[in-house]
Amino acid sequence: MTLIDPADEHFSIAHQCVLLGLAGSSYYYRPLGESPENLALMERIDKLFTSRPEMGVRRMHQELITSDNPVNIKRVRRLMRLMGLEALGPKPNLSKPQQGHTIYPYLLKGLVIDRPNHVWSTDITYVPMANGFLYLCAIIDWFSRYILSWRLSNTLLADFCVDALEEALRRWGKPQIFNTDQGSQFTSHDFLKPLISNKIAISMDSKGRALDNIFIERFWRTIKYEHLYLRTYSDGHSLYQGLTEYFHFYNYERKHQSLGYQTPAMWFEERIEEKEKVQFLGVIQQA
Repeated sequence: MTLIDPADEHFSIAHQCVLLGLAGSSYYYRPLGESPENLALMERIDKLFTSRPEMGVRRMHQELITSDNPVNIKRVRRLMRLMGLEALGPKPNLSKPQQGHTIYPYLLKGLVIDRPNHVWSTDITYVPMANGFLYLCAIIDWFSRYILSWRLSNTLLADFCVDALEEALRRWGKPQIFNTDQGSQFTSHDFLKPLISNKIAISMDSKGRALDNIFIERFWRTIKYEHLYLRTYSDGHSLYQGLTEYFHFYNYERKHQSLGYQTPAMWFEERIEEKEKVQFLGVIQQA
């Protein structure tokens, strides 16, 4: 990775990874690269899947195959697994939950979400680049659509998801409920430990139900069509810089119709501040 300098005398590799929002494994792991043909095919798969997340391997194969381009179905299956895609939603390796993990119930059905930090959720998506790809994990507040934290990684190991979770808890307090799918990253001991220790109620999507985590799924579609598909990032460093700018724009400048044409920050940070002021005044009055 060109954005990490192993010879830096002031910052260790681990510290540089933290500053860049990258998991440590992203630096040490060296995957075998995909051919330019496979990378181009993966980009096509990602665009098709973002538009039609109900497509499995067979339907995707039929969309991709032409008389001039006979794509093998085994190739499509392997690439979709590598990308962490499964029919009904872009979910990370849902077919391989952590062995022996506890299956938590889905707690959000019929729930009225009426305040910041009521419900958070997370997911992973595939991010194409000019000469490769990375995985993006983000944590969102359901009430405000505010992106609380995010991380990039070149593996589907759990550590970059744990890093994102710990940053969100450190910066924004804790939610009442945290919702995930049943992917191996989110059912791992390392990911569940901070939720359990903070007494946060854990909610998990029913297997194969993409709409159980609808707000993060909608966000993936937004960031891909508004940003990622319009640019070709050459490496992880430029991708990180571009995403940093987009997340700031999304939280503080992009107005949402569902939020009364206000920004997520107006619904999250400002209402958190209002709540803190009310609590402070209540303490003063009691005194």
